[in-house]
Amino acid sequence: MNIKKVVAFIFLCLSSASALCAQVNINTASADEIADSLTGIGKKKATAIIEYREKYGDFTSKQQITNINGIGNKTLKKNSSDIQL
Repeated sequence: MNIKKVVAFIFLCLSSASALCAQVNINTASADEIADSLTGIGKKKATAIIEYREKYGDFTSKQQITNINGIGNKTLKKNSSDIQL
């Protein structure tokens, strides 16, 4: 019985950790999805990402996200593995 509890606990921890690091497609995701998935990106910056793609079209590289005011190379580096195009 204790082994079942340990396995359940480990599964819960791993599931929670993966939810915090969810990948997100910045060309299709909503502002809420972007804000929930990327570190250092709140609702305001996520909305700016949406506005940028509406004005200029889909992102063709992850680096383009740094064209948005308040998103720099540090933020890109933290989130690079979670950003999809």
